[in-house]
Amino acid sequence: MSGSVISPVRRFPPWLAPVAGYVLSLACLIWVFQGVELRAILRGFASLDWRWVSLAVAGDIFVYVWQAVRWNLLLKPVGQPTLGRSVLAIYVALFANETLPLRPGEFLVRPYLQARWSKIPFSVVLSSIIIERVFDGVWLVLALWLTTVFIPLPGFLVQGTWVLGMVVVWMCVMLALIMFHKQKARSAVPATRWGARLRVLVDDLHLMGQSPYLYWALAASLPYLLLQVVPIYSLMQGYGMGLSLGPAMVLLVVMRLGTLVPQAPGNVGAFQAVTVMALGWFGIERTTAAGFSVMIWAVITLPLLVAGFVALAVTGLKFNELKQQVQRAASPASALAETGSR
Repeated sequence: MSGSVISPVRRFPPWLAPVAGYVLSLACLIWVFQGVELRAILRGFASLDWRWVSLAVAGDIFVYVWQAVRWNLLLKPVGQPTLGRSVLAIYVALFANETLPLRPGEFLVRPYLQARWSKIPFSVVLSSIIIERVFDGVWLVLALWLTTVFIPLPGFLVQGTWVLGMVVVWMCVMLALIMFHKQKARSAVPATRWGARLRVLVDDLHLMGQSPYLYWALAASLPYLLLQVVPIYSLMQGYGMGLSLGPAMVLLVVMRLGTLVPQAPGNVGAFQAVTVMALGWFGIERTTAAGFSVMIWAVITLPLLVAGFVALAVTGLKFNELKQQVQRAASPASALAETGSR
């Protein structure tokens, strides 16, 4: 109708997602510590074998050094980033993830810093991170499926493994189509500003797909996954739980999935809730599980905060300045500039 007025599209206020995350985290913490005796948790801390705790901390730090090695393999066809700079970028991104809501570090801070230091386009670095996530999904699903074969788990988790597997297969198929059929993928992208950005992404993924280093990075993703089990398994031994690597792998997967939803900085709340829930499947009583959830959070998070703060200081950037520069680098106008320069 010619006289009709089109109402503007309603957008959610920017504060809604962070507030929802805080509410979720608070609800999870209430559930975790409801009916739990805090003195018993402190006694559990006092009886810890701190040699295992030290191994857990060391293992968690080395995970991200290995991640930098894998990342450099993916970027080798398009640049020569140094291992030290890649480690710094990862730790600054982790610091951003742990201190800011909605986890902006992985897909904004990390690619921005690598692009700035290595003179590789932002979209190229972002492409490498997308490939990393697909590789992680492949090995994660395979490891969880193998675990479900030997360890009785709740039916919903077994079914969820198959669903997650189908999602990963779909992602692999889409990634393969983009990497090896670039023209078809480009023709499917709409002619919009965001479409121009996606076409740059398609070109970059295709470039990396032609490199033999892609397969080395895929192989390196398996030890990257296994190294993440080390802190969990070590702390289980420090608590004297008597659990094997299988439950540690299950707990890793549940932690990874449980921290995908928006929540408070540092994953406080949901992290503890999924940990307590998963340990309950293996007969660990609630007080021990609650104490373990706090300690494993500290083992995984506090070293990252310290290392990330130091890494940020090494870059010479202030945190607010870094956020502003990242937003400019990730803007559609920046992507269009990259498109025109090729």
